[in-house]
Amino acid sequence: MRAICCWHGWARPTVPDRLRVERHRFDPGLLREYDMRGVWGETLSPRDAWSVGRSFATVVRRAGGMRVAVGYDGRLSSPKLEAALVQGLCDGGITVRRIGPAPTPLLYYAVASAPDVHGGIEVTGSHNPKDHNGFKLDLGGQPFFGNDIVDLGRIAATGEWDRVCDRGGIETVDLAGAYVERILHALDGIDPAGIEPLRIGWDAGNGAAGPLIERLVRHLPGQHVLFHTSVDGHFPNHHPDPTEIENLQDLITAVASGKIDIGFAFDGDGDRLGVVDGRGRVLWGDQIVQILAQDLLARYPGARIMADVKCSQVLFDAITAWGGIAQIAPTGHSLIKSGMKQSGAVLAGEMTGHLFFADDYYGYDDALYGALRVLAASVRLGASVTALRDAMPRTHVTPDLRFAVPGIDPFSAVAQIIAVLRDDGVVFDATDGARVTTPDGWWLLRASNTQAMLTARAESLTARGLARLLADLDARLGSAGIRRI
Repeated sequence: MRAICCWHGWARPTVPDRLRVERHRFDPGLLREYDMRGVWGETLSPRDAWSVGRSFATVVRRAGGMRVAVGYDGRLSSPKLEAALVQGLCDGGITVRRIGPAPTPLLYYAVASAPDVHGGIEVTGSHNPKDHNGFKLDLGGQPFFGNDIVDLGRIAATGEWDRVCDRGGIETVDLAGAYVERILHALDGIDPAGIEPLRIGWDAGNGAAGPLIERLVRHLPGQHVLFHTSVDGHFPNHHPDPTEIENLQDLITAVASGKIDIGFAFDGDGDRLGVVDGRGRVLWGDQIVQILAQDLLARYPGARIMADVKCSQVLFDAITAWGGIAQIAPTGHSLIKSGMKQSGAVLAGEMTGHLFFADDYYGYDDALYGALRVLAASVRLGASVTALRDAMPRTHVTPDLRFAVPGIDPFSAVAQIIAVLRDDGVVFDATDGARVTTPDGWWLLRASNTQAMLTARAESLTARGLARLLADLDARLGSAGIRRI
């Protein structure tokens, strides 16, 4: 492979001289269910990054691999963490395929598209505050999470690193062009005339997807208005989290002023998608999945589609009505990717805007590819995204209700309530916590995998129904001595 150095104008990191230790103990908060995440300068340092690399090198080598792809997002701490991570991998005898500054989907592509790459690590803080950072890991095309991350921490803490005779090497490659060419296949068979009249807004939020968006739109029909595509870890315009409506105001304002017909927004590492329609309404994750599902099931009747436990019942009912198999999944991008491989689902999504495609793609979450699939779905269905949103039933739904339970383990609290529900003969789904169905709709109670908190959500077709659902939830919480604040 020809090595091409392309840093998209960002500062090239300097590899630290010495970070080697005999063993290393991570801050417990760094080891999360889905990935590794900490606060730069407090719970996360270059030594942590070196230890992640050294430990992951041992895991990869024991699995028979020798090459790992590494990328990093635009946060101010990312270059230093990436440099230390690369050193740790090399010290562990791994050849590093360094793809440079890149959104997470490009890192996944670097693994999925190359048989000689056996794992990948993206340095990213995703949508978290700008002083946060961390690592998303992939082993052999499979998500690396849960017990895998716990075991990585154990290897580092005990220093059980495989001894190697030779340090690994570094390959620096530019995959941007190949990646853009690949995701453009989402529009295969689509008449360009269906997109040409559109004025499309793209808001990268100064995150890592910006340079690829600039490159992508040069190949697309239609008119394109770009917002905040320069990479800037200060996030000077708004925070890159498309699930918060205040971060979508530039797109909403552009729709209201007649500047654009539809808008796409991205999080800091480009794996979560937000959509604003032609009336300035935000389409939440389950509504985006509903559009994608309608399109997919017209082409793949009977396909299995997954959505996380927070998603609207409207989505699950629509999938069934269109002849698909609807499956509730636990919340979490790694859990959903793993579940898709186990169940054979070809499409999945969650409320946070992670969208996963396994029909004509690799099965991972990719917001840029997802935006193209939304455009393709609109053309194939012969309706604008606005019209497709208009056709969805109106429901009354809460946002995520997050609350602490001082002195009580959240998982134990949920388990206690589940036991009472079973004793009472209540109908509920226990995929992730308890999703209780009543004639009024449903409510959900689960323990957060990222914070010591409980999370709840409820949906009804009527306002009174929603009030009754919340009263039922509060009564169940009260039976366990918990008050929702």
